[in-house]
Amino acid sequence: MGKPLIYEILQKPASSSIIGLCTAIWFYIQKKNIGYANVGLSYETAIAGHYWRIITSAFSHISVLHLLFNMSALWSLGVVEQLGHMGLGVEFYLHYTLVLVVLSGVLVLGAYHILIQKFKLEYFRRVTAVGYSCVVFGWMTILAVKQPSSKLNLFGVLSLPISFAPFESLVFTSIIVPQASFIGHLSGIVVGYSIAWGLIHGMNNYWAVTMLGWIVLVFVLSLKRTGAIDLSFIEIEPVTDPSFPTVGFVSSGNGRTLQMDILPDRGAGLV
Repeated sequence: MGKPLIYEILQKPASSSIIGLCTAIWFYIQKKNIGYANVGLSYETAIAGHYWRIITSAFSHISVLHLLFNMSALWSLGVVEQLGHMGLGVEFYLHYTLVLVVLSGVLVLGAYHILIQKFKLEYFRRVTAVGYSCVVFGWMTILAVKQPSSKLNLFGVLSLPISFAPFESLVFTSIIVPQASFIGHLSGIVVGYSIAWGLIHGMNNYWAVTMLGWIVLVFVLSLKRTGAIDLSFIEIEPVTDPSFPTVGFVSSGNGRTLQMDILPDRGAGLV
């Protein structure tokens, strides 16, 4: 007989909370009939300033099967929270989940940029990434390095050796689900190895809270600037102060001279 579900939930509080959050978001998206293109991450929307999509894309899912696959894998990977004696544990899980969400999203955009600008593959301009897979693949990779004897259980039926799981899953999903984001999954693996090998390290409560604060700030301000949600209670004032001198270049013969127009002093103040 296995352990009672409530006991396992208490043993995996962070991953259980994320599973609950992703499930709630999926139900909300279905109820409001929101298309994944409205919350997903693409190169085109990113260059338009929709930075908030790095977060919304990670926690949104296209279908119930997509949600179940990712959450089933995440539940199995929650064992990381129980490995405090190996330098992992709940705090490690929370700290580096933040890193995985942000860096894997940035890495996806970087890969799209290279494919579009260097190789002229305009197709990737509108490819939209959605789902928690990047983070799942990142944790698969970290666990494969830290505890290679573990197994990844999917749906309580399929069991994979964790040491091979990242690349097995990468190939498997690319074949079975052709529309799955190969670049997104690979980005999660790359960030996962960077964390597991200590290339990205030093996260603690201070840096996690600081990082979370910046994420929230950029999220809210980008929502405001793009008009995705009406945030009329937030006002973003222009930086330009008319009392400052204006600087420009004026042609003079074969060279240029610097010209400054000093406006009358109107006083200065902070709002």
